[in-house]
Amino acid sequence: MRTPVLLLPLTAAVLAAHVWLLWQLPTRSSAPQAPDPAHTEPAFTTRSIAPPAPTPPPAAKPAPVAAAPAPAPAPRPQARPRPAPVRAMPAPVEIPAEIPDDLPADAPEEAPAPAPAQEAIPTAAPEPPPEPPPEPPAPAEAPPPAEPPPPPRPETLQGVQIAAPGGQPLPADGALPVQLPPPTRLSFDVTGQAKRFEYRASAELLWQHDGHSYQVRQQIKAFLIGSRSQTSSGQVTAAGLVPQRFSDQGRSEKSADFDFAAEQARFTPAAPPAPIGAGAQDRLSVFLQLSALLAAAPGRYPAGSEITFTTVGSNDAERWTFRVHDSETLELPLGAVAALRLERLPRRAGDQQATLWLAPSLDYLPARIRLTQANGDFADLRLQSHAAP
Repeated sequence: MRTPVLLLPLTAAVLAAHVWLLWQLPTRSSAPQAPDPAHTEPAFTTRSIAPPAPTPPPAAKPAPVAAAPAPAPAPRPQARPRPAPVRAMPAPVEIPAEIPDDLPADAPEEAPAPAPAQEAIPTAAPEPPPEPPPEPPAPAEAPPPAEPPPPPRPETLQGVQIAAPGGQPLPADGALPVQLPPPTRLSFDVTGQAKRFEYRASAELLWQHDGHSYQVRQQIKAFLIGSRSQTSSGQVTAAGLVPQRFSDQGRSEKSADFDFAAEQARFTPAAPPAPIGAGAQDRLSVFLQLSALLAAAPGRYPAGSEITFTTVGSNDAERWTFRVHDSETLELPLGAVAALRLERLPRRAGDQQATLWLAPSLDYLPARIRLTQANGDFADLRLQSHAAP
């Protein structure tokens, strides 16, 4: 029979193709490999001319047939692409008895298009960190608070002041000239009133100095009233008297000590210190200082002139201003005496009033002294005699 002889080569070719396809399938234990675009395996298909028989159930997957090792494949890139999907084995087809001459050649299966390369997503350059906000400028330093003006200096710190007639102050042109009277003992006849009781008494003013230091003491003695004495002592300078201590003694003693370096007068018994300046006097030395000023330059102090001192008592200090008046003739126990009248100007109600008459014939020593208190009490000292001590 000729027909079987012709089918043998065809059957052998089909079997060889099946073996070759099974050899190309990957085993389960082998690593997946990506299809090589340069080496595309053609798909093997058969076509039957006769009507197809009913599709038999799928045959079990045959075991791979060992074959001679294939030649070593060309080296592939290190990266392993995705494996190709495993195709199901085609069902066995019935081999036709004859192969028609007009059987068209099988077209090669198109290789799957390579996956498009994933476009690289451009990444934006990292934004630089935001600059820290500029530090606010340091606030300008506030100017230091203005120092409060110093408190006004107490007026008792002022020195001797001279005013022309009419009250116009004269500029200070250095130390005022002074001329101290010689040491003298003056005796006075005293009339007065104390608590509406009139009395008569005697008084003595003892003035002593040696050109360097001085001491003056005044004492009044009255029957049924007792005695009262005041004492001043200190230094003699080119400016006149500089007291160091003043005391006033009646039933008790009060005193004031002068500290010109500290500009203070301190009192005993205890009392707040009082500020004093250069030229300050006490209530007794002030009469002798006026005598020295007018004796040195009587034309400098015409009627209406005013002389102001800081005057210290036994517990305070205040400004005393004396106004110069015209000369008067006094009728005194000593006789008629011409003298200049000087009157203390009270500054407030309650101030002690003091009036004295300075006699040029006695080197401007006081020829009369009258002291009046705010309650009306007074003491009037009229010169009775004078002599060297």
